Amino acid sequence: MPNEKNKGYEYMGFKMKGKAQRLLLTLAVSMAGIFCTACKNPIVEAGTGQEDEGEVTEFSQEDRLILWYTDEDLTPYLNSAALNYQKEKGIKVMPVLVSGVEYLEEINKASIHSESGPDLYITSNDNLEKAYLSGLAADIQDEDRICRKDDYPQTALDAVTYMKRKIAYPFYYETSFLLYNKTYMEDVLRARQENESGGEDLGIVIPSTIDDILNFADEYDAPETVEAVFKWDVSDIFYNYFFIGNYISVGGDAGDDPMNINLYNESAIQCLKVYQQLNQFFSIDTNVVTYEGILEEFLEGKTVFTIATTDAVGRLDAAKEAGEFLFEYGVAVIPDINIDYKSRGLSVTNAVVINGYSEKQEKANDFAKYISYDKAEDLYKRGGKIPARYGVAFENPEISKIMEEYEKSVSIPKMLETSNFWVQLEIVFTEVWKGEDVDTALFNMNEQITGQMDENQVENVKKGTSPLQNAGITQFFP
Repeated sequence: MPNEKNKGYEYMGFKMKGKAQRLLLTLAVSMAGIFCTACKNPIVEAGTGQEDEGEVTEFSQEDRLILWYTDEDLTPYLNSAALNYQKEKGIKVMPVLVSGVEYLEEINKASIHSESGPDLYITSNDNLEKAYLSGLAADIQDEDRICRKDDYPQTALDAVTYMKRKIAYPFYYETSFLLYNKTYMEDVLRARQENESGGEDLGIVIPSTIDDILNFADEYDAPETVEAVFKWDVSDIFYNYFFIGNYISVGGDAGDDPMNINLYNESAIQCLKVYQQLNQFFSIDTNVVTYEGILEEFLEGKTVFTIATTDAVGRLDAAKEAGEFLFEYGVAVIPDINIDYKSRGLSVTNAVVINGYSEKQEKANDFAKYISYDKAEDLYKRGGKIPARYGVAFENPEISKIMEEYEKSVSIPKMLETSNFWVQLEIVFTEVWKGEDVDTALFNMNEQITGQMDENQVENVKKGTSPLQNAGITQFFP
């Protein structure tokens, strides 16, 4: 049976697959019994799994908060945090797991038509413009001033910034990085030490450019188990973006400026040409390759290097504990393209948003800080997510190295006008990989994306007179 997550989903008329589809669409949760609907609005209480139809005994309405989220992996962490918060602050928090399908639409319905709408919720940063213009995201209060560069990477701060306003608390992130088989690299080191007497021992040398990987492949005396030195999912933009991420702009650093669109330039063209040439060295079929398959081959020791995302660490550790992964692995920043062109990957920051319709925003802000900052040490252990804040220690030292890649990554844009950008860019990479002219492919995409931008709307948004802002939610949720 084919893997469901690789079949692709349609978003606004465009087909997407893999990580790219999950940038814009959260998979539906199969447990229909916990879905919130406008009719019934059941509440799943933290740590109980029981519905509360509105009866409040020990806690009044003012002393309880409702939190919505869509990722089931967070349940143990959120339930634990809610119970601890209740003990510490006397405020009952009810985490509610809901479907990711039409997530903001459902938040809107519950906020307007019932009393069980969330006071705060968790979502990815690409939803923040829509949430803010819909009245579903309030400026954060941040009384303890945690949202600053001493506590978070600039990437995280940019991710939760919209029109120079902080409208969410950075929570956890997903980004790509270089994953390598440390056992194989240690074998290379030993072989080098045996062949070289004296001299300084530099330890394992991780390729710093794609050219270094090609040179390594030429010289590597691979064991029989190795089928490819370097292999990654060339069909998914999340794993390809680093080739041109440093030389294109979609909305600027905060991803919210429709006038800051730069997709067609000489540096981006040259980087894509390097990408195209790699097909001569690594024959990867875009119609067959999947991230799941790539990760499985890495687990089996068939590859030395790959591009992975944050979920890979947990997968590898679990496989190692089960005796299914017989190697050591390492994490490093993605290599630059060559000595002339730098790499820069893509990241998604999930954030805690304060519902603009909540009447308990002060309490909601306090709990948002509690789960995103105060208790961040427990997030990976209980939820498998890597916190966006600095200063969190991990038992596995490789996890800490991912932060370096996150720090230099490009945060996914928030703009509604470029919602199909990822589909178009993924098409460009596929065409280029198959031999299409780089200049033409990039130029055509640039024309299409920039043609979607409406300068009048941009100016209205900046002045605070956008029709979207004036009309409110009805513009998005009829």
